[in-house]
Amino acid sequence: MTELRRVEPALRAARDAGRKLLVPYVTGGLGDDWCDVVAAVAAAGADAIEVGIPFSDPVMDGPTIQEASVRALAHGATPASVVSDLGEVDAGVPLVVMTYYNLVFRGGHRRFARSLVDDGVAGAIVPDLPLDEFADWARAADDAGVETILLAAPTTPDDRLAEITARCRGFVYGVGLMGVTGERVSLSASAATMAKRLKAVTDLPVLIGVGVSTPDQAVEVCGEADGVIVGSALVRRLLDGGGPEAAAAFVGELRAALDGMATSG
Repeated sequence: MTELRRVEPALRAARDAGRKLLVPYVTGGLGDDWCDVVAAVAAAGADAIEVGIPFSDPVMDGPTIQEASVRALAHGATPASVVSDLGEVDAGVPLVVMTYYNLVFRGGHRRFARSLVDDGVAGAIVPDLPLDEFADWARAADDAGVETILLAAPTTPDDRLAEITARCRGFVYGVGLMGVTGERVSLSASAATMAKRLKAVTDLPVLIGVGVSTPDQAVEVCGEADGVIVGSALVRRLLDGGGPEAAAAFVGELRAALDGMATSG
C-alpha cells in the first residue's frame, strides 16, 4: 500500500529550500506500464505527480490528453482501477488525481474522497467544480484528509483570486493561458503575470500549468512561479510509444533546467 504523502508540507519544504517545483502529469491507465511511468518520473525528479483519471468528455483538455483518455478508456481504465493501481505505486512523492466532477458525484463525495486516501492519494483537482458549488465536496475532502487544489485563470479578478487561494489546499494551480491543455511553441505572457498575481495574495506554493511544454519555458515561468505542471508534452511522448525511460528522460531534462536556475542565480 502506498504511503500517504501530504502535498502542501512536501512542496513548502522543497520551495523553502530553494528548489523550483516540478509536477508532471500522467494519464492513468494509459497502457500496461503506466504505473511504471509514475514511478519513473518520480525518480527523475518530480516533486509531486498529477494523475489524470480518464473521462469521456474532458472539457479542460486538448487533443493530446483527450487522445490519451480515449486510449486509456479503451484499455479498460476506470476511476476505481486507476486509484486502486496507485495504491500499489510507491512513488516516494505526493500523488494528486485530476478528475471531472461527474465522476466524483457518481462515486459519492465521501466514498470517493475516502478511496483516494486509502490508496495513498493525498490531493485532488476537480477543474469543472466552481468555487460557488464547492461546499459539499470540500467538506467530504477535508474530513477525509484530501487536499483539494483549485485553479485560477488569467481572467479571474483579484478579489476572486483571494477567495480561491483561501480555499486551496496543497498548492494553487495557476492556468497559464486561456484555452485547453496542449503543447505550445512559446510561453504565453499571461503565465508569468498569473504567477505574480497569485504570489501577491497567497503563501501557498504557486504552480503554473497549461502551455508549459519545454525546459526553457519551465525556466521562464519559474522566474515568477514556485513551479510548473507539465502534462501534454509528457503525454505526447507516451502516446508516441515512449515508455517509462522516455518519460523519465524528459522529466530529467525539466528537472536539470529548473535546478540550473538555483546555481545560476
